[in-house]
Amino acid sequence: MRTQGLFRLTDSKNKVRIMNKQSVKLPSLMQVVVALGIFLALAFSFTAQLDLPIQLALYIGWFVIMALGIKLGHDYKSLEQAATKGISNGLGAVLILLAVGALVGTWIAGGIVPTIIYYGLKAIHPSIFLLATMIICSLTALATGTSWGAAGTAGIAMMGIGQGLGIPAPMTAGAVLSGCYFGDKMSPLSDSVILASSMSNVEIMEHIKGMLPIALISYVITGFMFTGVGFHYAGNVDMSQVESVIVAMDDQFVISPFSFAPVVIVLALLAMRLPSFPVISLGSLLGIVWAVMIQDMDPLMAFNTAWAPFSISSGVDFIDAILNRGGMSSMLGSVAVIVFGLGFGGLLDKVGVLQTIAKLFEKRVNSAGSLSVSTIATAFLGNVFGSAMYVSLILTPKICAKNYDRLGYQRKNLSRNAEFGGTLTSGMVPWSDNGIYMASILGVATFSYAPFMWLSFVCILVTIISSYMGWFVDRCPPTVQADSEDKQPGAAQQPA
Repeated sequence: MRTQGLFRLTDSKNKVRIMNKQSVKLPSLMQVVVALGIFLALAFSFTAQLDLPIQLALYIGWFVIMALGIKLGHDYKSLEQAATKGISNGLGAVLILLAVGALVGTWIAGGIVPTIIYYGLKAIHPSIFLLATMIICSLTALATGTSWGAAGTAGIAMMGIGQGLGIPAPMTAGAVLSGCYFGDKMSPLSDSVILASSMSNVEIMEHIKGMLPIALISYVITGFMFTGVGFHYAGNVDMSQVESVIVAMDDQFVISPFSFAPVVIVLALLAMRLPSFPVISLGSLLGIVWAVMIQDMDPLMAFNTAWAPFSISSGVDFIDAILNRGGMSSMLGSVAVIVFGLGFGGLLDKVGVLQTIAKLFEKRVNSAGSLSVSTIATAFLGNVFGSAMYVSLILTPKICAKNYDRLGYQRKNLSRNAEFGGTLTSGMVPWSDNGIYMASILGVATFSYAPFMWLSFVCILVTIISSYMGWFVDRCPPTVQADSEDKQPGAAQQPA
């Protein structure tokens, strides 16, 4: 009798679970518009008008999406678990962010960044500076497989050189990011490349080959654009100011070619596909050693630069502005943005917000061109509302894959479009992980540098035009995909 009672109790619990799953619905388009409209209103008003941190807007956004989820039949516990799962999927980025903060602080204290700026100001002519910036940052990202690492090393140095040459900081940042994101998405070592290809069921090298023609065309076009602008600024550079900066840098730091050694070591280890977090942490340790041994800094002060921003008062505004930064503590605001953003993306995934938007696109998808537009738009929305590139690259292939299969286009078209839409636009969103990181590392507001991310705009434009023209599009026999994913909305929305 006890056993029969237990079976009845278990059976009733299973029935309740099945009924709960069946009661969960996808949000309507109107519900999505209202929920995301509230979030966008919060984000823009907090950042543009009220001078409040974006972290608070993301925090409040959690409860907006949770309220929608509960209305659709989700229970609070499952929503909380979705948020924490979203956070856990991106914690690797948080660790790298803190490590890069330590690297920047110790490399400034150790004279490594000042040395790069010093020799850069001596060697790079203003007319080719922007082109050189894009090429140097793209090679760094290509070799290391990380746009964050490239921006935190070569990017910071180029920002300093550009400021010394009198190039507007937002334009220099645009050249830095054009190079960083190009190298990142063409490197087989890149986590975004691995994620976009794996989520689309495409081999990594096939994914890169699929991106290569459009990426190279866009790179050449962008190179001509930066070269033309560079010639415009070449005649306006005050070389006497450049010389004064070089002299002041020489007075404040011990400038030595040996200071390039930590850069070579870190880039070589990253190129050997060693994990980014310990390699970048090793680089910050080398910065401490260089600060003590070469800059003759007190060991405790040198060690503290891994946590607190480096402080200098040279009397030269340029040097003080570019070198008073770094340390893990300077990244804590960015960490909060990433944590809240990843959780927000997890909630959007659970509730099915992006799936509803994708269904709207699906009705209008009937060609290679409309496929590219819808995929790039979905990936961009993943960055806007998911607040993280990881969210975009996970969700976009899942949402758009059946359209490629239905219309008979190979999955490498999907992985390419998801990469272009997700990776290349990630730095344009002020509250995304990439946007907040790049703004803090380069010292330029996201909305200020975004118009100069020319490679991103050119690449997306070339992709759309070539897709409508039928160029660089690979066909395959159409397949009919089962609708099993749509039967359980709540269950089908978890990232793979």
